[in-house]
Amino acid sequence: MEYESLWAFTAACPATGQAVGLIAPRADTEATNVFLGMMSAALEPGVHAVLVWDNAGFHTSKSLVVPANITLLALPPYSPELNPVENLWHYLRSHHWSNRWYADYEAIQAAAVEGWRAVCLDRDKIRSICAAPYMKGAGT
Repeated sequence: MEYESLWAFTAACPATGQAVGLIAPRADTEATNVFLGMMSAALEPGVHAVLVWDNAGFHTSKSLVVPANITLLALPPYSPELNPVENLWHYLRSHHWSNRWYADYEAIQAAAVEGWRAVCLDRDKIRSICAAPYMKGAGT
């Protein structure tokens, strides 16, 4: 049996409830660069974002293009619990993505987009799911 999968890139702001995302067929430097460009374009003029993430190979590639209005903050190894977006992945899997059968790749894509939109376009859900009390006051 062959398995197909896709990747969901998401940046979410627990303070504002805003989120930006990309559903991609692979997770690599090229897809990461597309996502960072989308995130940069979604920021209001004058806003600078800090993106917390792990040290996956495609997060640390020398070919990564980081826009001027984004700063990357790498987490220490083996500490995903420090990344507020990890709660989002758990929520999406448990409420929208896991334990389902998909007829084909297009069905996987449709379910990924539908689940992402149901959660990530709801600012109150993002504020709640991605809340990180240890970050209160950061950047002020």
